[in-house]
Amino acid sequence: MTENFAQFEARLKAQGFDEVLERKWEPGQVVATHTHPFDASAVVVQGEMWLTVGEATQHIPAGGTFALARATPHAERYGSEGATYWVGRRG
Repeated sequence: MTENFAQFEARLKAQGFDEVLERKWEPGQVVATHTHPFDASAVVVQGEMWLTVGEATQHIPAGGTFALARATPHAERYGSEGATYWVGRRG
């Protein structure tokens, strides 16, 4: 990870994201399929997660990124250490 939170926040706000925040998830936490009323762009900074969209599941370790368009149904599962990610929300 080469950028800190302030740099990440500045970069995403320059790209038009309204809100940038840090999210922390408990070890083994599972979030059932849901949607958001915003676009999201994130980087995992600690731990790991699995993101399922449709039939595809993506493993995202620390340093990995993901993006979701608003209203995209998805599910989340977090690893044995939990996970922390920084996320920008637009819309």
